[in-house]
Amino acid sequence: MTQAEIKLCSLLLQEHFGEIVEKIGVHLIRTGSQSLRVIAHDTGTSLDQVKKALCVLVQHNLVSYQVHKRGVVEYEAQCSRVLRMLRYPRYIYTTKTLYSDTGELIVEELLLNGKLTMSAVVKKVADRLTETMEDGKTMDYAEVSNTFVRLADTHFVQRCPSVPTTENSDPGPPPPAPTLVINEKDMYLVPKLSLIGKGKRRRSSDEDAAGEPKAKRPKYTTDNKEPIPDDGIYWQANLDRFHQHFRDQAIVSAVANRMDQTSSEIVRTMLRMSEITTSSSAPFTQPLSSNEIFRSLPVGYNISKQVLDQYLTLLADDPLEFVGKSGDSGGGMYVINLHKALASLATATLESVVQERFGSRCARIFRLVLQKKHIEQKQVEDFAMIPAKEAKDMLYKMLSENFMSLQVGCQ
Repeated sequence: MTQAEIKLCSLLLQEHFGEIVEKIGVHLIRTGSQSLRVIAHDTGTSLDQVKKALCVLVQHNLVSYQVHKRGVVEYEAQCSRVLRMLRYPRYIYTTKTLYSDTGELIVEELLLNGKLTMSAVVKKVADRLTETMEDGKTMDYAEVSNTFVRLADTHFVQRCPSVPTTENSDPGPPPPAPTLVINEKDMYLVPKLSLIGKGKRRRSSDEDAAGEPKAKRPKYTTDNKEPIPDDGIYWQANLDRFHQHFRDQAIVSAVANRMDQTSSEIVRTMLRMSEITTSSSAPFTQPLSSNEIFRSLPVGYNISKQVLDQYLTLLADDPLEFVGKSGDSGGGMYVINLHKALASLATATLESVVQERFGSRCARIFRLVLQKKHIEQKQVEDFAMIPAKEAKDMLYKMLSENFMSLQVGCQ
């Protein structure tokens, strides 16, 4: 990890969690996995403070732990996860555009707290939404619950791994650290809760002053605690699903720029149909028939089946190969080549950077080298139709900036 990335991680941890958590987090980033006592010794921090800092980091998935054979628990920082904190505003805004204010606040609460039960999220969000409403209006728990279910159905939130419950508990000593497991089938399964109620407003300072003193008010929270209906079932934001959504949006935008709005809407429909059934790391989407795509087009999008088939054929024949044909059943089976689409997007971005920094002629040479993989200087001059001296200078510029590499061949 570069020094700039470590410095960025340090600033993010300090801004979100304070100095002690930042100190422990950066120490783990620099040194790798370490045990509790080694961390306390190396950082000069008390064991109690180290434990609290690690609890915060584990709660937010910024640190993972592993039990070794001798029973020693070692903690390791997840650097990529720390850097993802930069994208929190984008995750929240994306949820707002897809699921309105309720969805926005659900994801915001999960990101702020790391992990929460569904009942806790519903109550927090209902209270926050009630605060923003006019006097006399409140947000119903059922409405927030419905949005939470929709987020789980589309995999934007997921269950956290938990300690498995065993009927015959082992009489021996407990393990040094719990082993957390999750069944893939249960990862997006929402518990059946009957959350009845409405959001509550906070008492203003004026009401507090007019009412009886806080110390004399009866305490209902400690003695009359109701059992939590989903105790032990914690949820977190599924960041990989957000990245999958960003990837899909980039592919749709690229198709719209290259072809037209109708083509992009067809690709959007295909991506939406396979967003849950296709893994974020899969090279292709699940095959979809022309008939299925036609039935799933947005309501009011008036194109005939014949026109759709023409568009699909056009997309499949395009040199970029974003869409491929995988069979002839059901009017033709089509897939989206995700890896090829991402490679094309990355290539276009690189070409744009080269053109901005070095000019159009350098971009022409760079595009040529990308196509040919390996090419000699004389061939660059001939194919790019650029004088020898200029081509040499341009190649050296890009070589010195590490946009190209030199390979010496053997005679």
